[in-house]
Amino acid sequence: MEKNGNNQKLRICVATCNRADYSKLAPIMFGIKAEPQFFELDVVVLGSHLIDDYGNTYRMIEQDDFDIHTRLHTIVRGEDEAAMVESVGLALVKLPDVLNRLKPDIMIVHGDRFDALALATSAALMNIRILHIEGGEVSGTIDDSIRHAITKLSHYHVCCTRSAEQHLIAMCEDHDRILLAGCPSYDKLLSAKNKDYMSIIRMWLGEDVKTRDYIVALQHPVTTDIKHSIKMFELTLDALISFNKRTLVLFPNVDAGSKEMVRVMRKKGIEHHPNFRAVKHVPFDQFIQLVAHAGCMIGNSSCGVREVGAFGTPVINLGTRQTGRETGENVLHVRDADTQDKILHALQLQFGKQYPCSKIYGDGNAVPRILKFLKSIDLKEPLQKKFCFPPVKDNISQDIDHILETQSALAVDLGGTNLRVAIVSMKGEIVKKYTQLNPKTYEDRLELILKMCVEAATEAVNVNCRILGVGIGGGIIHQHELIHGSSFCAAELGHIVVSLDGPECLCGSQGCIEAYASGIALQREAKKLHDEDLLLVEGMSMKKEEVVSAAHLIQAAKLGNIKADSILRTAGTALGLGVVNILHIVNPSLVILSGVLASHYVNAVKDVIHRQALSSVKTVDVVVSNLADPALLGAASLVLDYTTRRIY
Repeated sequence: MEKNGNNQKLRICVATCNRADYSKLAPIMFGIKAEPQFFELDVVVLGSHLIDDYGNTYRMIEQDDFDIHTRLHTIVRGEDEAAMVESVGLALVKLPDVLNRLKPDIMIVHGDRFDALALATSAALMNIRILHIEGGEVSGTIDDSIRHAITKLSHYHVCCTRSAEQHLIAMCEDHDRILLAGCPSYDKLLSAKNKDYMSIIRMWLGEDVKTRDYIVALQHPVTTDIKHSIKMFELTLDALISFNKRTLVLFPNVDAGSKEMVRVMRKKGIEHHPNFRAVKHVPFDQFIQLVAHAGCMIGNSSCGVREVGAFGTPVINLGTRQTGRETGENVLHVRDADTQDKILHALQLQFGKQYPCSKIYGDGNAVPRILKFLKSIDLKEPLQKKFCFPPVKDNISQDIDHILETQSALAVDLGGTNLRVAIVSMKGEIVKKYTQLNPKTYEDRLELILKMCVEAATEAVNVNCRILGVGIGGGIIHQHELIHGSSFCAAELGHIVVSLDGPECLCGSQGCIEAYASGIALQREAKKLHDEDLLLVEGMSMKKEEVVSAAHLIQAAKLGNIKADSILRTAGTALGLGVVNILHIVNPSLVILSGVLASHYVNAVKDVIHRQALSSVKTVDVVVSNLADPALLGAASLVLDYTTRRIY
């Protein structure tokens, strides 16, 4: 089987609560049913599907030839806030028995309705894996909170847009369990316009109606501001009456406030008005033909901002119920629909237009992606979901493995002749050291450094060292702590510029201290002298294959080579000028020179300080480090000092 190494079929329970979610779930259900070798499908129907006032829409599920395993009457009538809460509670009471009998591997839940929250809560508490359709989207009202709550309960996520995917990732959901598939309803929408539609239009709106010359209205209560949403619905109906076009009005959903909206319809005589057709339900196949050929759709249904864009039909989105939804250019928002004239003006602007078709919510291939995703689910994976939280400060509680490990750093010394990498412990002990000849090119040096660091990090595991970081560079210590800088690049002392027209540095600049005084710089000057036969003096010899190094320059200077001595004095002066700059900026009490060249530079540095520094800093002590590997230990301290520091 393609799915996951399990030999049994994947038992999937699809629970549908209303006409809207069935339009998204039906394409998936057809896909599951078409592959009986992989899946077993159980259908559970609840919510407003089973209420006569909302069209008894469970019948369309039966007409689609699906066997309904269970019907659950879960809606407590009243259409107010308390009734919604009681409906969730009733569903929570009834669902456990159903799920115990079905024992599904996966429960598919759609959207952001209160009944869907009851489904997700029940399945999560009964250790049933949940696949959530349309998570990560943003809209107004309480639906946002419910949608995100279902996301947190769900193990797998199918989203419709790239933005929704990014929202899920931002909500710390596991990226590997998120599928960007598009909206399943688009699989049907994008192939729907070629069907015979005039008979459908005439059936619902009358024989004399033409395409693009009627309106579809669908408006629901906003549960966080019921009073305002009822007033807005009243203004909408007044504007539609004044606009004087044939209009199909669908009854609102079962949310709190819907009963009052139906009263407004009846008070204005909409059900008997010659220009209006008021209906409880239209089958989805017919509904999409109606909106595809309408002159305009008006209301606050998600269908208007999502599905209708596939046809380019003009939409007027009223109020805040869909605030935050991604929309195409066909949608005109009337956020503050507080006057009849404002809504009427929107109708005059939008009616009869034709916009480009939008595919924001899908490309017509969602179902094959979802089926493939379902087959990939491994039921042997742990049920407990994990959240991908962003990095935070380590917990100060300890783990025995960390106690037994030696906290360490990788230190890198970029010498003129050699590259060195070492594992350095918290106590300043060099656990292991690696040395390689320094390659000639920048690219080869980088490649070798990375190779040596990987080798050292691998060995660190074998010697029970926990690498906390990699350190390269010099350092400034203030009040017993290293100064790191805003981007951990403080104390790049080698790149202090001491001459505007000096030799080119490896950093790309000119006149840096490193360009004069580093091992690489001295090696470069030694090679120049050697190429001109000016390096070797009496008492010196070199083998034919021997590589010229800074050590040869130093030896030549000691034996009286005037040119070699001049190069060293220039290098010492450059270093001294850099130190003077540091003295004037940070006024340290001590300057420590380290490395194999330190003893050759110390007197030159002192001379420059005496000649060039302000009198207030001339008394600073300049000493040579007596540490065996000061460069490596200094680099390691950059890491160890910072990573083990606790801030309360």
